[in-house]
Amino acid sequence: MTLFSHRIAEQIPSLRRYARALTGGNRENADDLVQDTLERAYAKWSLFRMGAELRPWLFSIMHNVFVNDVRRMSNRVATDPIEEAVAMGIPAPQENQVQMREVLAAVGRLAPEFREVLVLVSIEEFSYAETARILGIPTGTVMSRLFRARAQLAVLTGAAAPSDARPGLRLVR
Repeated sequence: MTLFSHRIAEQIPSLRRYARALTGGNRENADDLVQDTLERAYAKWSLFRMGAELRPWLFSIMHNVFVNDVRRMSNRVATDPIEEAVAMGIPAPQENQVQMREVLAAVGRLAPEFREVLVLVSIEEFSYAETARILGIPTGTVMSRLFRARAQLAVLTGAAAPSDARPGLRLVR
């Protein structure tokens, strides 16, 4: 296990980003979620299959811990939109910062099932198949939720929503 501790430590920044997305940006809840995830990973290390990828396994654990916490505390208070994520990047001109805050606030207003798919695919760069395994849902559901998340995000930010219509056929000579 100690041989793989450094590999787990390398995943903490990604786990923290995902935890912040899941918790709506609440830093304390996100840190607690990361801590619970790491505790569970160490406790269940014997279940990890050697040769399997560590990153999706850790994200699956985090997702399951989060879902269990939500079920346990069904009267959980809604959290504020993601605010601290702005401080993580390179300082941008004021106009870009305002736009970034608006997008992050809009992401925070998305339903959790849309937000988690959006973060895993768009930010953490998991494939649809990996995201489906992490969340325990079909790949088609991942694609549907991602489309809906992007469409809602476009509406919330005032951008043009993706079209349901397919592009027209063009004549090729």
